[in-house]
Amino acid sequence: MAYPHVFSVTSGKGGVGKTNVCVNLACELAAAGRKVVLLDADLGLANVDIVLGVSPQKNLYHLFSNGSSLEDILFPTPYGFSILPSASGVAEMLSLDTGQKLELLETMDALEDIDYLLVDTGAGIDSNVMYFNIAVQERLLVLTPEPTSLTDAYAMIKVLKLDHGVDSFRVLVNMAQNAAQAKETFVKLYNACDHFLTGISLDYLGMIPADPAVRRAVVAQKPFVRHAADAPASQALHRVAGQVLNWQAPTQLDGNIKFFWKKLIFQH
Repeated sequence: MAYPHVFSVTSGKGGVGKTNVCVNLACELAAAGRKVVLLDADLGLANVDIVLGVSPQKNLYHLFSNGSSLEDILFPTPYGFSILPSASGVAEMLSLDTGQKLELLETMDALEDIDYLLVDTGAGIDSNVMYFNIAVQERLLVLTPEPTSLTDAYAMIKVLKLDHGVDSFRVLVNMAQNAAQAKETFVKLYNACDHFLTGISLDYLGMIPADPAVRRAVVAQKPFVRHAADAPASQALHRVAGQVLNWQAPTQLDGNIKFFWKKLIFQH
């Protein structure tokens, strides 16, 4: 039984370009011929639709409020992948109860014939962010060279490790001035985890350079890999996507309830 490769794109701090990375990564995976769905799991402060310049009529709020189905909500984008949009400015979405979170996971089982499910989480360490980060197979942690981003990334790793037993992370440094600065940022995070935590696995996925083309694409509400395909940021994101395409599905589950958990258990 086939099941999608499910990973979050997450961050300890807002403003690091997490959603932009997620959207553009979805574009590149779709361009490589994969069937991709992006779940906007920044519940209550969702903006994937804004970044893409699309206007879905329904979102995850309707799943809980009026019984809409997943098919009602699933929205195809012009870039070859679909999104499951969430609501923005809806307070009820900020604090889903355990039953609603489980309902969402159960509902996702209806997704068929997709290769990747990308989960764009909120930033920080609130309960929704933690929940989605333990429900995925892998976590792609986005940070920038700023000290506050580094500190908050470590805090997220610490909470996921100590409270939920999550010990494996892919790391992407965004908005770096150069490769050396990005690698230095990763090394600082690695050293902090190595010194204060045990059993953490950090895999350096690479970097996306600071690039004015990204800001122009955001203003134009288009993915930068399509708005400026030759820009340095686009070329870097393309290389990152190439690595993601080579990821192997984890061979062991960590005991937490997962997206597509029925298929995962059957597969294992």
